[in-house]
Amino acid sequence: MIDAERRLLANALLDFSNQRFILLSETCIPLFNFTTIYNYLINANQSFLSSFDDPRKIGRGRYNKRMGPTITLQDWRKGSQWFESNRELAIEIVSDKLYYHVFKNHCSPPCYMDEHYLPTLVNKVCPDLTTNRTVTWTDWSGGGSHPATFRKINITKAFLNRVRYESNCTCNGRNSSICFLFARKFHPSTLESLLKIAPKLFEFSG
Repeated sequence: MIDAERRLLANALLDFSNQRFILLSETCIPLFNFTTIYNYLINANQSFLSSFDDPRKIGRGRYNKRMGPTITLQDWRKGSQWFESNRELAIEIVSDKLYYHVFKNHCSPPCYMDEHYLPTLVNKVCPDLTTNRTVTWTDWSGGGSHPATFRKINITKAFLNRVRYESNCTCNGRNSSICFLFARKFHPSTLESLLKIAPKLFEFSG
């Protein structure tokens, strides 16, 4: 997956009008209209890529000592694979060879590159370029290795507004209740319900 991400970014960087890049899955939905999302991202001073030290077996426990001394346990980070990047961070990602090859050679299950490579790279090379959070909301409250999947019965305006506004974070140094622009995982059966709610939720007619 990391190879595909790097190719996508490299290709998108060829168009100099592209200033922000976001990776989403097929189960993601937007939480706001295009204008709101565009303005939020284009005016952000940093990228949105989570990177944190997880002391558990699914965090530090995945570190391979063969990665040292280039990558030490103290460097090791975990994060969401769904990220948003500005041009500066995207260039760092596609131009990296050193850390990419270390991961390529020594990251195999239970190590997963899509959960560790970018967070560790950012921590090593450019920690100031990211807010250290993702803009894609996911429900991990059920525990386990996979997040909750939402179905048609879950889709209400109240539920979506909780996801949209009931969080606290900072953006450009200011407190904000809008922390997530997208959400996952939504089953295909939710499409009809989402389309019915969208006009009022996104404030457009249709």
